[in-house]
Amino acid sequence: MNRIEPILKNLNNTTNTENQMEMIMEALNDTVTPAPEGGTICTFVYNAKTPGIKYDQHPLVAVTDLFSWGFRGINFHLRDYRQYTWAELGSQVYIIQQEELDDLMSLNYEKVVLNK
Repeated sequence: MNRIEPILKNLNNTTNTENQMEMIMEALNDTVTPAPEGGTICTFVYNAKTPGIKYDQHPLVAVTDLFSWGFRGINFHLRDYRQYTWAELGSQVYIIQQEELDDLMSLNYEKVVLNK
């Protein structure tokens, strides 16, 4: 079952990325995990610690590797390979089902910021 499709119109009707992320997290609340597994697709709130980098506070990630310090994966918004540390997660991790990926990719809920 696609949990994003029923809220897609509401998501498209707001340009506030914080509101979009809140709606997405609420819709995906039944697949929350503290740590994703390799091969999963997920979204979460992130607050990078590395100064001087641009990063996505609302990443949509295909997880490739797990480590004691965090995980690595492809960020669909940035189209780049990124690392995410456990300590910088600003929310639980929300697992995305394959049938929800296209709907999430159609949105502009990423929040790219420069870490100072």
